[in-house]
Amino acid sequence: MTFCTLTPDRAPISIAGRTLQDPFQAIGAHLRFDAGEEIYAQEANADLLYRVLVGSVRRTRLLEDGRRHVGGFYFPGDFFGLEIGGQHRSSAEALDAAQVLVIQRSALKYHGEDGARVEQMCWLATGLELRRAEDHMMLLTRKSAFERVSGFLFEIGAPARGAWTQLPMSRQDIADYLGLTIETVSRMVTQVQAEGLMVFDGARRFRVLQHTRWAYLTAA
Repeated sequence: MTFCTLTPDRAPISIAGRTLQDPFQAIGAHLRFDAGEEIYAQEANADLLYRVLVGSVRRTRLLEDGRRHVGGFYFPGDFFGLEIGGQHRSSAEALDAAQVLVIQRSALKYHGEDGARVEQMCWLATGLELRRAEDHMMLLTRKSAFERVSGFLFEIGAPARGAWTQLPMSRQDIADYLGLTIETVSRMVTQVQAEGLMVFDGARRFRVLQHTRWAYLTAA
């Protein structure tokens, strides 16, 4: 995707009675992507910064042997596309109809205080991304298949507090993210339902039950 000059979304925010401008909203371009549409390609130039407004995004890396690794999922408010080098090590695709804010990082110096604030936000987001990578590595090396799947579902569904949650990703996406086969993911979904920890309505719609027990199991 090449950078396009679009009309930025400049909706103000209110904090403690003061109307402030979100710097990313103030200078970011508003882009829309259909489900499955590529946002940026693996090895593409990494000068653009992204933040999810609506929908969800999947980060994917194609390995040399042809296998696919899903490196993360991003939801409204999340930054993505942050790289240390000049190229993206992964690609990013919209999981559903998504709206994304995009900013050209090399141009931040021309945006004064807003640009400086965005740069600071990006450094904080980079630190969060590093912590996520560390947590993901521990999950892959220390957790059982049941702990991986149940923990993933609890993280996605717990904020709904018992309401129904729609998974935007497929079970193959979950398997590639958790380092499991799709058959193992399906078995673990059956197991957590059998234990009364959650209930599914179809392949992707589910709700969390027994939040206290879930929190105990996934923290173990």
